[in-house]
Amino acid sequence: MQEGSGNSENKELSTRVNSARLPDYLGKLVRLACRTLKVRLLSLCSAIMDGNTMTVEASDGGQVTVYLSPNANITDPYIEVIGIVQNATTVKMAACVNMGSDLDMKLVNDTIELIHDPRFYKRMFC
Repeated sequence: MQEGSGNSENKELSTRVNSARLPDYLGKLVRLACRTLKVRLLSLCSAIMDGNTMTVEASDGGQVTVYLSPNANITDPYIEVIGIVQNATTVKMAACVNMGSDLDMKLVNDTIELIHDPRFYKRMFC
């Protein structure tokens, strides 16, 4: 996924990560494959803006808090959150991809680790 106005300096790649890699991407756009655990929705009259959150389990088993986008349409237990890393355990959702009810999280995590392996990373992404 890329964001921007067609201007190459405004485009940003969204790297696939697990919970252990979030600290390396503070302020960056990422893709986090995960399983939904708990959703907390505040009432519409709440004074807290962007207070709707969800706890997810990333592919490496770590728990992450996701600030939901207002138009989030989560229908499946497994999703891919596309968003900006706020801190080591929090992502602010920009979009969401529903990924069904059966996803091999070990395979997802192994793939993420291969993507970030220095032997391959520069060949694929630089």
